[in-house]
Amino acid sequence: MMHFFFSDKVVLLFDFWNVHSPGGMVLSVVVVLLMAVLYEAVKVGKAKLLQCAVPAIAPSVSQETLREPERASVSTATEQQWFLWHVAQSLLHIVQVVLGYLVMLAVMSYNTWIFLGVIVGSTLGYYLAYPLLSKR
Repeated sequence: MMHFFFSDKVVLLFDFWNVHSPGGMVLSVVVVLLMAVLYEAVKVGKAKLLQCAVPAIAPSVSQETLREPERASVSTATEQQWFLWHVAQSLLHIVQVVLGYLVMLAVMSYNTWIFLGVIVGSTLGYYLAYPLLSKR
């Protein structure tokens, strides 16, 4: 079907996730809701990691005050830190993309209960996670 419908019967994401009872639908809505919450948490985690990375990567010592060997060691340490932060950001991005597509595909089942679970999960995830950005 290409329109939203209310039903307790649906196949979600994989053939083995075949819902055919009200209890199964409730469990599926809770799982999809938690996936949406996790998606928002990963989004905030990426932003928080970037917030912490920028000051940590920027050298705290002026390059002009250092002698040549010291400049090289500070530069190497900064490059290594940048690489580690970048790897962490990339891994979080992969998790975010996978969760985002899974949630999108769940919504594309056109089941209204699943759709409402995603909306509530996204709202709840945003409400719980975004205040963490302002904390140091």
